[in-house]
Amino acid sequence: MKEIIRIVVSLTISCLVAAFVMGTVFAITDKAKKHNEHLNVQETVLGLLGYSKANPAPSDLRLFTMYRYILEDDKTKNLGYMVPIAGEDKEGYELLIINLKGEFIERLSLDIPPEKAAEEPERKAALMAVIEPPKIFTYADSTIIAKLGGKRLAYLLPGEFPGFKTFIEVMLALDPTFKIMGLEIMEHEEDPGLGGEIEQEYFKNQFKDKSFEKVKELKVVKEPLPDEYFRYLEADKTKEGLISREDIEEIKSKYQDKDIYALTGATISSRSVTVGVKNIIKKFAYRVNILDRVIAGQNIPVAF
Repeated sequence: MKEIIRIVVSLTISCLVAAFVMGTVFAITDKAKKHNEHLNVQETVLGLLGYSKANPAPSDLRLFTMYRYILEDDKTKNLGYMVPIAGEDKEGYELLIINLKGEFIERLSLDIPPEKAAEEPERKAALMAVIEPPKIFTYADSTIIAKLGGKRLAYLLPGEFPGFKTFIEVMLALDPTFKIMGLEIMEHEEDPGLGGEIEQEYFKNQFKDKSFEKVKELKVVKEPLPDEYFRYLEADKTKEGLISREDIEEIKSKYQDKDIYALTGATISSRSVTVGVKNIIKKFAYRVNILDRVIAGQNIPVAF
């Protein structure tokens, strides 16, 4: 009997030690993973804005993140925007609540430091302190606003939509008129050599510089990508001087308002990205215009 008890105790201790070790390893690796993901997003954002190691971002470039939530109870559904506020002594966040008609409801101060807002548990705790039951809130999406020299430079929009196989995750950069500054494919599981080509420069760069008016009617065409356009779309070759500045401007003007040329053998993936990008931009433009009207009407001192 004593031997059985000894074995049980030994096994219990071993399990507890193993659980502690595994939990510690998970906590460390999870923290490292989140840190790497943050660095990857930051690098992508700066790249879409045209900055790199060779062309570093100016010191007065500021990035602000806004978070959108759905607020609802049994009777109503509203939108809640967690917006960064520029205070006299320090920056903070407020929850700006708007109904589905775009009308201002109320604004609530949030007890959360800006540096903690990137963490979902921290945002959740801050929102729970001001949103009383039976109301519940659900995270919808986020927007990064880039500001340079006191003016809005760009909107950075993380997005996700169905692809041929699973979901495709992207990051879009738009200028203040909603013209596309750049597109990056963050994650996908499309077939290598077919739909997987959506991550190639010659495909992504077709979206670049498309105006909001063009985006609203953007389609996919099943035609061969012209050779001259392909050379132009390959950014590295352009930088290497393989295309003259005059040719660049001529090709850009010629294809500026063209639709998206489908990838060979991957029309569905091409159309998925095109429709997904179009929907992200149209919905965002509609929402942010309403948000800006409310901000101006209520004289809310947002940081962006």
